[in-house]
Amino acid sequence: MAQAPSKPVALKEWAVAVKALGEGKQILLMRKGGIHEETREFRLEEQAFYLYPTYFHQKKALVKPEYHADLEATVAGVSPEQKTVRLEYFAEVVDDIETLDEAAIARLMPYHIWTETFAQDRLHWKKTKPLHVLLVRTYRLRRPVEIPIRPEYEGCKSWLFIPDPLPAGEGDPVLDDAAFAAQCDAVRRALAGEA
Repeated sequence: MAQAPSKPVALKEWAVAVKALGEGKQILLMRKGGIHEETREFRLEEQAFYLYPTYFHQKKALVKPEYHADLEATVAGVSPEQKTVRLEYFAEVVDDIETLDEAAIARLMPYHIWTETFAQDRLHWKKTKPLHVLLVRTYRLRRPVEIPIRPEYEGCKSWLFIPDPLPAGEGDPVLDDAAFAAQCDAVRRALAGEA
């Protein structure tokens, strides 16, 4: 059990990736930055944050075939006219590993839902800037919350400030301590070329 983040900040991520994190299928996120970021590069602004699922820029071709059903499940019943989004999870960053190593990114393939094309595209965008591989511990909120979708949430940016009331409650880890530690170790070993 953990306390929900004290700051009303959320990280935008594809809904299928939020689902994978929430089901313990992966513990990592890959970030370079959004087109509308202030500096156009990713900065880890908070160690703990809510996960804000995004639906309309998900691309089936960039998700491994075994996760296509998960992607389809995330968009079932979702429409562009939707006025709210449900926050079910929060995450805590346990490591922010920066890399420019294409081989290291290739070794991460077993540990996430995305295709090789997705991972390589992330790495090659703004080639001189490192890719952030974030190892995150994900927690399921005991009381999920629906918040309004605001115009300022739109666009390619990583971080959102949420002015609406958020649960000050608790969350339960989606993976137990041993399983999470084992996955962290496997990802770190893969990045280091030890796997």
